[in-house]
Amino acid sequence: MKIAIATKDFTEVSGHAGQTRQWLLYDLSQHQSNQLLPAPKMIELGKDEVLHVFEDDRPHPLDGVDIVVANSAGDGFIRHMKKRGTEVLLSGERDPAVAITRILAGEALSDPRFDITTTLCKIRDLFSRH
Repeated sequence: MKIAIATKDFTEVSGHAGQTRQWLLYDLSQHQSNQLLPAPKMIELGKDEVLHVFEDDRPHPLDGVDIVVANSAGDGFIRHMKKRGTEVLLSGERDPAVAITRILAGEALSDPRFDITTTLCKIRDLFSRH
């Protein structure tokens, strides 16, 4: 399983996943529950790789991700990721390590905090190509 966490400066879970350029990618395909978490891979997307504008016309650094975690995401982003085979989890959690630990423990993530950009994205997504 691969889990990507949208971040701000690779240190804090960020909102507006569709515009996020900095991601922590946890590859848990070889992870055992009695082991420490593997160090995440830091991925910096180029401007043309940001998922809000990415055309799905070539390979993407986040291909094969099973779960995306972010503080907020619009409906268009969620639909786009579902088409890519990725589940989106929204959470108010700020610490990426806490978020990944809770997911692996089967615990619920905290509810997302209010984000005005999500409301604006919902309006924009009415006209989205996704």
